[in-house]
Amino acid sequence: MDGALVKEIGTKALLVGACTLALFWTINAVRLVIGARGINPLVKQFFNQIASGRIDAAYRLTTKAYRQHVNRQDFLKFLASLQLNRYRNLKSGRPRIDDDQITLTLKLKSEDKKEELPLDFTFAKVDEAWRIDRIAKVKS
Repeated sequence: MDGALVKEIGTKALLVGACTLALFWTINAVRLVIGARGINPLVKQFFNQIASGRIDAAYRLTTKAYRQHVNRQDFLKFLASLQLNRYRNLKSGRPRIDDDQITLTLKLKSEDKKEELPLDFTFAKVDEAWRIDRIAKVKS
């Protein structure tokens, strides 16, 4: 009788644990989706500005903190070092939430899909709008 009682309690505890874990994952997934709204249009706008030669407009899509650490000349040098004209396709990774920022790894792929350039973009909300707070090459 005692063994059956322990087995029943253990099964119920395992079921409660699994339900709690599923609820936790669901809440985090919903929080991530709701929180990340507006990032994809910002990324598209950023690359469209660069592709059309409006570098200053792309630079203004960054946060004030970014512009304090990376001046316009350094921004231009960084963009030149990326050789973005070699890439045509963009694949977005899974966003990661860190406090009030979201980090997203974007993979730029060459037209022949043989070369790939992964970039980490960190986004921060400024006045209810997302802005780019950091751009960095992902080290292989």
